Amino acid sequence: MSAAHILVVDDEPEIRNLVREILEDEGYEVSVAADAREAREARRRRAPDLVLLDIWMPDVDGITLLREWREGEAPPFPVVMMSGHGTVETAVEATRLGAFDYVEKPLSLPKLLAVVERALTRAPGRREGARPAAVTEPVGRSLAMQTLREQARRAAAAASPVLLVGEPGSGKETLARYLHHESARRDGPFVAVPAAHLRAPEAAALLFGREREGHAEPGRLEAARGGTLYLDELTAMPHAVQERLAAAIDTGSFQREGGTAPLPLEARLVAGTGREPKAAVRAGELSEALLYRIGVVVLRVPPLREHREDVPELLAWYVDHFADREGLPYRRFTVAAQNRLRHHAWPGNVRELRNLVQRLLILGSGEEIDVEEVEQALGEARPAPAPERLGEAGWFDLPLREARERFERAYLEHQLAACGGSVGKLAQRVGMERTHLYRKLRALGIDPRKVAAE
Repeated sequence: MSAAHILVVDDEPEIRNLVREILEDEGYEVSVAADAREAREARRRRAPDLVLLDIWMPDVDGITLLREWREGEAPPFPVVMMSGHGTVETAVEATRLGAFDYVEKPLSLPKLLAVVERALTRAPGRREGARPAAVTEPVGRSLAMQTLREQARRAAAAASPVLLVGEPGSGKETLARYLHHESARRDGPFVAVPAAHLRAPEAAALLFGREREGHAEPGRLEAARGGTLYLDELTAMPHAVQERLAAAIDTGSFQREGGTAPLPLEARLVAGTGREPKAAVRAGELSEALLYRIGVVVLRVPPLREHREDVPELLAWYVDHFADREGLPYRRFTVAAQNRLRHHAWPGNVRELRNLVQRLLILGSGEEIDVEEVEQALGEARPAPAPERLGEAGWFDLPLREARERFERAYLEHQLAACGGSVGKLAQRVGMERTHLYRKLRALGIDPRKVAAE
């Protein structure tokens, strides 16, 4: 992982130079600014991992600058305030605005270094909690999965971009995280960009960052500095953004939207696609220039139907996962149930298997999951109501808000009944946070106890 970049903002040259020397001796990269104008410019040139900010400065005070950076949210980097004659009220205000800590002058260097280390540990993308607690290697003892793991380990040892090709749900992001964990960048951030974000109108700003009205908004490439950036689906990215990314890989630098200064590309790129790359190029979905640059190493993730012998091991792994991580009841698949699932087509690949296991643990009972329960779960696909039926109920004649409320009420009552009136199970089933779900049920006039009794 690259050294953390710290910006020191102080109008006293002796202090900022001393702090810079101390921090550089500790292995940090340091930039300095004498006032708010220089601080804005330094941040525009390169987003810091931490800012040491003096409160009393000649042009704009540190509290005002912190408020400006906050812009309705916590700053995108920790800020430690410094002052030689502050007050309790000043410290409280700084904390309210999102400052990580407050140190007094004259500076105690051991204390300052301790605060810096603590702040960087909790910084987005650098804190321990931002990394996965345990990285999962692709599960399976089949020859296909053994080969894939070996290829991934070899690819991880290099710094070149990697392209992962595989059907949706086959485990491309799991493989990307495994690559990151096996690489020399394992202590850096792993930043995943979902395909939906790449399709957004502001995909370029999200990826490269943006500068407007003198303010810098770092993008995902900067967030992944020193680590790995995973792009979920290359073909979802607008063609113009693909060309910009190809140029960034080529030159090793990029510019934010609206910016002029080049920024170094310091993240390793791993990308996924569900399309055959050359076919996607012929169809105009993928830039040929980007394919040549990001497809230096191509790893193909097999669909689950091509390594069905791994199904029993995957079933056991996900049972343990949900029991350990989510507190779901531990249940065991019978041999007959495992054999039935080995012969399932798995159109949704590993993701489908994962969801099936989770559903069976939530809704089932008993220590064993038998073949009858599996058959029932596999046949539970619920097609959406046909528009004609909704129209017959008169829904198309209602205002949008009332039609939406009727649908939500009918949908949640149906799902709640399937969960036996358990709001906890309902929250997991429909993918809502429990507090929000309670509010929604109250707003719609749904009483879980009554639904369970019906």
